[in-house]
Amino acid sequence: VQLQASGGGLVQPGGSLRLSCVVSGFASDNYIIGWFRQAPGKRREGVATISSNDESTHYSDSVKGRFTIAEDNGKYSVYLQMNRLKPEDTAVYYCAVGRYSSWYGPLDEPHMDYWGKGTQVTVSS
Repeated sequence: VQLQASGGGLVQPGGSLRLSCVVSGFASDNYIIGWFRQAPGKRREGVATISSNDESTHYSDSVKGRFTIAEDNGKYSVYLQMNRLKPEDTAVYYCAVGRYSSWYGPLDEPHMDYWGKGTQVTVSS
């Protein structure tokens, strides 16, 4: 399984970035796909995910209303539109995918089976 993420970079506070992720070699009728991030000195946290069975979306409180996740051009491809970025959004962002499990919440790391290499997002003036 491979996850190819793109779209990170440097942006000023208040600006926007769009991250994209394409998954290959993975197949499931019911899965969760989305984005996590890890800031320096902090634990990795769930940012936004989407459930394939009902296309429901899930956001952390810190990004709700600013970030939008959606599937992009079909299954196993997702983007994260990040608007009104703040310096505290600075982190390495990871795309991840996993088969649905009722044991975990949609933003829980253990829910994910496969991870991509991170892409750096820096919000700074």
